[in-house]
Amino acid sequence: NKPRPEGRTDGHAFPSGHTSFAFQGASFLQRRYGWKYGVPAYLVAGYVGFSRLEGLNDRHDGWDILAGAVVGIGSTYLFTTPYMEEHFELSFKSGQNSYALGMVYKF
Repeated sequence: NKPRPEGRTDGHAFPSGHTSFAFQGASFLQRRYGWKYGVPAYLVAGYVGFSRLEGLNDRHDGWDILAGAVVGIGSTYLFTTPYMEEHFELSFKSGQNSYALGMVYKF
């Protein structure tokens, strides 16, 4: 319920939602596909955060932007796993008149 730096008292200053969504997308790409895709995405997310600081109406201060980035990145690290090339594994074992078939699917 923090007021915005420009003076509006709508209570939506902390954390920055735009920054949170931008960093969530960037960290998803980095976590899932690696730094090759993560670096450009983080650069764009950083620009989004900066634009929320230095806009026409100064919507957020530095703490709002930092908190938005932490929320976005933190949520991705909780719910996103790295991309796996091998999703399906099949195994077979036999011996002494018995057979076993195993299947593992990772997602």
